[in-house]
Amino acid sequence: MSDDRAGSDSSDRSWLDKITYLFSSEPRTRRDLEDVLTLAVENEIIDQDAHSIMEGAMQVSDMQARDIMIPRSQMVFIKAEGKLEDILPQIIRSAHSRYPVVGDSPDVILGILLAKDLLPQILNLDNGNFKIEELLRPAMVVPESKRLNVLLREFRENRNHMAIVIDEYGGVAGLVTIEDVLEEIVGEIEDETDAQVDRHIHMIDTNEFMVKALTPIEEFNTYFDCDFSDDDFDTIGGLVIQAFGHMPTRHEVTTIEGFKFEVIKADQRKIYSLRMLRLRNQGE
Repeated sequence: MSDDRAGSDSSDRSWLDKITYLFSSEPRTRRDLEDVLTLAVENEIIDQDAHSIMEGAMQVSDMQARDIMIPRSQMVFIKAEGKLEDILPQIIRSAHSRYPVVGDSPDVILGILLAKDLLPQILNLDNGNFKIEELLRPAMVVPESKRLNVLLREFRENRNHMAIVIDEYGGVAGLVTIEDVLEEIVGEIEDETDAQVDRHIHMIDTNEFMVKALTPIEEFNTYFDCDFSDDDFDTIGGLVIQAFGHMPTRHEVTTIEGFKFEVIKADQRKIYSLRMLRLRNQGE
């Protein structure tokens, strides 16, 4: 047997030994599975994309609707009393496919309007009898604490694509779509309208924001009127990792010049999303 063949056999045995060892004892922890996936990438059993998707799927089970929801302040509502000629320009401007329809206030959700359901109305020359209530689909309502893996299953079972997120007092806190959940697993899913919309920073409350780790530092500085240096890093994720001094895990927290960052999603290689709390207004 040649030395090369012997080396190959040794490598194969090492790989099998590691797999055997990882699955030889109880309990089988998530860390055990992560080690197996890392070894699978190193031995080219799966590629890095497959590894990232598997890690995303595992992390989704730890995340809640509040972590990824579009906050109430950024939701596009349609008022039930609106006329068709008022609703159509709003839909054209926002370019969404689904809209919560509200009554007297944004907390009174009457249902979900699909933009495609308005097409027959456009062809109807007599819009005087237009009643939006007749077009509404039932709204799916979930609490802020709803686990994303459970939410994804319910989306599939009920064939829903959007859910209204409510807070502990029953008020509307935001909304979440099936696309939002899937993006936590497979990464950004961009369509032809995404280039026109800033998806890096989402306001949750007055001083609380969800921030994508890939947000350019220059964009962050402009949004929050601050002056983080981009000499060493291009993105907020790089700046946060530098502040930690190591690759952080979910829920680790660090503070940088009046901004408190909590890691919401990360794997062994990079950070994906952060919850950011502005501790003070810049310039005060």
